[in-house]
Amino acid sequence: MQVIKYNKNEMWLMMDQEKQKCRLRDLRENHNLTQREMALEFNMSQTGYSKYETGENDIPTSILIKAAMFFDTSIDYLVGLTDEKRPYKRSLHWR
Repeated sequence: MQVIKYNKNEMWLMMDQEKQKCRLRDLRENHNLTQREMALEFNMSQTGYSKYETGENDIPTSILIKAAMFFDTSIDYLVGLTDEKRPYKRSLHWR
């Protein structure tokens, strides 16, 4: 008999990564932007950006911040911690 081990933290992380790549792609597509346009916005290659959407590479914090500000949402929404798109109230020193 095969025993399947379940680790809720790993399962949550996998679900979180799936939401993360889908949300970034969905936000981009909802704004009628190409991966190339996003890559230019984030000062990177289209291939590098594409790897964020496919989940091949983790999204660095600096890109998450830029994406949240660009799409006017929260990092929590981008990474799947909340389903609320509305961003938090930002400090005055953020632009």
